[in-house]
Amino acid sequence: MPHNSSLIGDHAGLHELVTAVTEYAEGRIRMQPPLDHPRSVEELTAEVGATITPQGIGGIEALNLFADKLAPTCLSTDHPRFLSFIPCAPSDASVMFDLVVGASSIYGGSWMEGAGAVYAENQALRWVADLVGLPEQAGGVFVPGGTIGNLSALVAARHRARAQAPQGSRPNKVAASEGAHSSISSACEVMDAECISVPADDLGRLTGPALAEVLDAHPGEFFAVVATSGTTNFGIIDDLASVAQVCRERGVWFHVDGAYGGAGLAAPSIRDRYAGIEQCDSFIVDPHKWLFAPFDCCALLYRDPAVARSAHTQKAGYLDVLTDTTDWNPTDYSVGLTRRARGLPFWFSLVVNGTNAYTAAVERTLEVARFAEAEIQARPELELARERDLTVVVFRRLGWSPADYHAWSDRILADQLAFAVPTTHHGETLARFAVVNPQTTEDDIALVLDTMR
Repeated sequence: MPHNSSLIGDHAGLHELVTAVTEYAEGRIRMQPPLDHPRSVEELTAEVGATITPQGIGGIEALNLFADKLAPTCLSTDHPRFLSFIPCAPSDASVMFDLVVGASSIYGGSWMEGAGAVYAENQALRWVADLVGLPEQAGGVFVPGGTIGNLSALVAARHRARAQAPQGSRPNKVAASEGAHSSISSACEVMDAECISVPADDLGRLTGPALAEVLDAHPGEFFAVVATSGTTNFGIIDDLASVAQVCRERGVWFHVDGAYGGAGLAAPSIRDRYAGIEQCDSFIVDPHKWLFAPFDCCALLYRDPAVARSAHTQKAGYLDVLTDTTDWNPTDYSVGLTRRARGLPFWFSLVVNGTNAYTAAVERTLEVARFAEAEIQARPELELARERDLTVVVFRRLGWSPADYHAWSDRILADQLAFAVPTTHHGETLARFAVVNPQTTEDDIALVLDTMR
C-alpha cells in the first residue's frame, strides 16, 4: 500500500517504527545468530523485486521486507562457527550504542562540531595506544577500516620523508613482508608508489636482516616499512624488534599493520610476542575484528600526530574556522573529510564492560585456538600447515584435492553448520579457522573437524 509522508520533520508513525526497530535489534542481539546463506541476483529479483517506489511503503513494511527477505541472505559474521576471513563479533553494548550514534546526527570530523564525541573517541584511542606502548603525545583517529588506515599512515610517512629528503630526491618505495595485507599494495597503487616485497624467514616473518638488505640496495628511496602483527592468512607476527632497529638506524618510517592481530596486545599471555611494536611510528588495529566493535571501525595511531596533521589537513576558505585553531580535529589525521563518529560504539563498550572484560574475551579466543591446534594434531587425517601465533589456525586434510576442500566448505554452509572457506598458500589449498568470537567453543571446533573425516 502506498505510504505518504514528508521526508523530514513529520514524525507520524515514529513511535510504532521505533518500537519495531528496537524490538528487532534486541531480538537479533539475544538470538543465537542464524548462519544464513547468500542468494543470487536472479533469486532476489524474483522474490523481492523493486523495493524503491515513488510513494514508499512505510516503515513497518520496509523493516519486514529487510527482516524476512534480505537479512537471511546475509551471512551472520557473529555466528560462533563463522570461521572464515576475520569475523566480527560485536558486544551487546557496542551494537546498541551504534543505534544511538546513528540517531544523534553527530559530525565526528571536528572538535567544534563534535567535541564530546571526539573526546570519548580519543579516550578509546588512548587505551589502544597504551597497549602498544606509544608515548603520551601519540594520537590518531578512527577510520572505516584497515585499508584506509594503512593508506593514511603511508601518506603521512611519505610526507615526512619528502620533507626531510635532499633536494631533488623523492622517496617513493615501501618495503613490506610477503605476508602483508593486500591493502598495502593497494595503497601503493593509489599513491603511485612502489611496494617492494621482502623475503620472509622460515617462519614466514619479516626480519631486520632481510629488510636491511632491501633498504641498503636502494638507499634514500624508501619512505616507509610495513610490518604486520598478525597476518590475515596465518596470523603471523613479524620480528618487530629487529625491523624497528633497522628502521631507526636508517631513518625510515616504521608502520605496523595490526588490523587483526593487534588486538592480541590486550592478552598478557602473548604480549611478549609483540616486542618492538612500541617503537612504531604508526599503527592500526580494527576493533571490528577482534575487539568486539561493530563495522566499520579501525583505530589509526601516530607516534607524532603533528606529522599526520601536516600531511592530511585539507585547506579551504570555509574550513579556516577549523584549521586555524589548535583543536583536535579527527579529519586532520587521515584521508577523508566527512566522518561518522565510528569510534563511539567501541568507546561505549569499553566504558560499560571495563578493559578487564576485553582481556578475558581475547584470552578466551586464544584458549579455543589452542584447542583447535591440539585437536588437529591429534587427528590422523589432519595436519597443521604451521604452528599458530594467534587465533588463526591453518591446516590440511591429508589426501584432499582443492575440489574436496571447496565441496566440504559448500556442504557445511548448505547444512547451516559452519562457514569455513579454504585458503591457498604457495599454490596449496588449505583449510583455515579464524577464531575471534568469545562465543566460539571447543565443541564448535570439534563439530566442524568431525565433518572432515
